Amino acid sequence: MNGACLLALDQGTTSSRALVFDTSGRPLSTSQKPFRQIYPRPGWVEHDPLEIWETQLTAAREALSEARIEPARIAGIGIANQRETAVFWDRATGAPIGPALVWQDRRTADLCRRLSARGLEGMIRERTGLLLDPYFSATKIMWALENVEGLRARAQTGEVCFGTVDSWLVWKLTGLHLTDPSNASRTLLFNIHEGRWDPEILSALGIPASMLPEVRPSASDFGAVPRGLLGAEIPVRGVLGDQQAALLGQACLERGMVKVTYGTGCFCLLCTGRQAVASRNRLLTTVAWDLGDGLEYALEGSVFTGGAVVQWLRDELRILSSSAESELMARSATDTGGVYFVPAFVGLGAPHWDPDARGALLGLTRGTSQEQIVRAALESIAYQTCDLVDAMEADAGSSIESIRVDGGASVNGFLMQFQADVLGMPLVRPRSAETTALGAAFAAGLAAGVWKDRRELSRIWRADTIFEPRMDTTARAALMDGWKSAVAAARQFGRKA
Repeated sequence: MNGACLLALDQGTTSSRALVFDTSGRPLSTSQKPFRQIYPRPGWVEHDPLEIWETQLTAAREALSEARIEPARIAGIGIANQRETAVFWDRATGAPIGPALVWQDRRTADLCRRLSARGLEGMIRERTGLLLDPYFSATKIMWALENVEGLRARAQTGEVCFGTVDSWLVWKLTGLHLTDPSNASRTLLFNIHEGRWDPEILSALGIPASMLPEVRPSASDFGAVPRGLLGAEIPVRGVLGDQQAALLGQACLERGMVKVTYGTGCFCLLCTGRQAVASRNRLLTTVAWDLGDGLEYALEGSVFTGGAVVQWLRDELRILSSSAESELMARSATDTGGVYFVPAFVGLGAPHWDPDARGALLGLTRGTSQEQIVRAALESIAYQTCDLVDAMEADAGSSIESIRVDGGASVNGFLMQFQADVLGMPLVRPRSAETTALGAAFAAGLAAGVWKDRRELSRIWRADTIFEPRMDTTARAALMDGWKSAVAAARQFGRKA
């Protein structure tokens, strides 16, 4: 398809982005629009669905304009989205019903404990690959059905649509109620072995099947955008959860390949191909994608607070004027002076899965400086990732040789070098920083015939910077021992709070 381009919609936790790519994977334009984060109570995180839509539409229109191409040249739209976030809307009017309940939201922790007490965790884990945790969509749906007036009755009569953010965007773009397996597999309702919504889980949780979207392959037909929205009728051809999109954008297409995305959270995915590997170390077994020839899988570890810790230093403590300043401040401190920062603002993710843990700064002295606190914050991102990689190697039964990295915080050279040091393995940062959006474009391009097969995608990927480990094993072990003690203290405090 000579001259064809692809429009990627990268809908994230804090902003909506849009990029136009050419067939070499080069971004021709980009637009980004932030939107509000709403914190009505401690542990609650909400978004306005209309803000998500409006910022995403504005970003798409700006990206098309800045690319200086006719909209008709867009062969397909690919969507990558924040996962697990639950959106509800009226099937007849399309109006949202209440706020979106964000993946970070912890309001359903007690509900998860009640479900576990009912003995449901084993069945749910075996069928979905996930743990009972507020992170996932199902208990958010249950909470809404119990607490939003009239919602259950309307849902039972088919008047209410539920969707993760991809479904909301597809609905607004095309009027169809659809999702893909990568997003469906993050709801706690999708049987990843059978590739369908699980009726027994739906019954046990009291969730009407009529609320749920149809599941289509990640690279397939998701309808068409009418001319009035973007200037031409453009097909939506790809949908992926953001972390699976980054895995595809990093060309981690072979079993054993690993990527880590450093965004608001940190997400480590290991491609396991056609095999759904059950974790023995509290990682998640998730669908990677269905590119039109069947389900493929990944092992995943999720850190809830990654780059968000830098935003907290900037916006709440105000000891940074910009996120970029964190690297300079961290480098100005030779060490942390024994300080550890456990950023469990919304609990701890894998491999601990502790919703009650709370953030902690440990080892403070009268001489602790701002620079050391900033350094400890960046180091916390690396330590949490180490916990994920250790668990992943244990599940895989083999050592990981290198990791491909991406996400906003991957531009921080101090963090990447420290990460390589404490992991004891090389990190590879690609030439293209836009791996999540590129993965969405890859999915759309495969479905639209822009690329023939995945071998073409592998040829597009290029390495840029390799961070080799420099730290000796004794120093590495001592640092990790200190981190483990800090995590134990934060978890113990949370249990007493």
